[in-house]
Amino acid sequence: MTAAQVLLLFVAGIGAGLTGAVAGLASLFSYPALLAVGLPATTANVTNTVCMLFQGAGSVAGSRPELRGAGPQIRRWVVPALLGGATGAGLLLLTPEGGFERIVPFLVGGAAALLLRPPRPAAPREPGPGVAAGVFAVAVYAGYFGAAAGVLMLALLATLPGTTLLRANGLKNVLSWAANAVAAVGFALFGDVAWAAVPALAAGLLLGARLGPPLARRLPTRALRIAIAAAGLGLAVRLFVDGWL
Repeated sequence: MTAAQVLLLFVAGIGAGLTGAVAGLASLFSYPALLAVGLPATTANVTNTVCMLFQGAGSVAGSRPELRGAGPQIRRWVVPALLGGATGAGLLLLTPEGGFERIVPFLVGGAAALLLRPPRPAAPREPGPGVAAGVFAVAVYAGYFGAAAGVLMLALLATLPGTTLLRANGLKNVLSWAANAVAAVGFALFGDVAWAAVPALAAGLLLGARLGPPLARRLPTRALRIAIAAAGLGLAVRLFVDGWL
């Protein structure tokens, strides 16, 4: 790694950490940076997932105020997140990358559109098993490919009755971290990780992610929703161009 490449990864990591902690769009910065330093797509993918361990640590640490009282929800959905992350990582290690990337733009675009819906009022009943199934499905995607998985998780959790965007974002940070963690262990043991790229990107991710949640608290909720949705739709268009054109 040259000094310029190390600097690029560190700066990209800060941007990825910020956007990941606030909007679930970390890979919008980190994945292209890994490609820019010359890594093949699959190697960049698994290296990115390993580095997301640090993004998750920073974002969860920064989200502690939003996570007060969220223990029951975390305990209910962390197991599906772990199982999904392991399943996605296994699929990537055992099967070639292919058509799944062509579905991604529609998933990301749909998730971004869901974020524009106003929050629903609190419901008297606990969320049903469909939420756990959704967390598992998003975690499979996070372990397999990962780009914009946080947007999908945020959109799912933001639809829960009585859940504010900041609470949904805090839950997203925990569950996405769980899915990334188990996938990262699998990739570290069996995948083609470019370890030379990890320190600079991981340091940037940790710093940016720690600053993300406090920044989100200072932004108007409606404006934050619109900004995240717009960024998600922009990423969906870019992924569509890459996958279909």
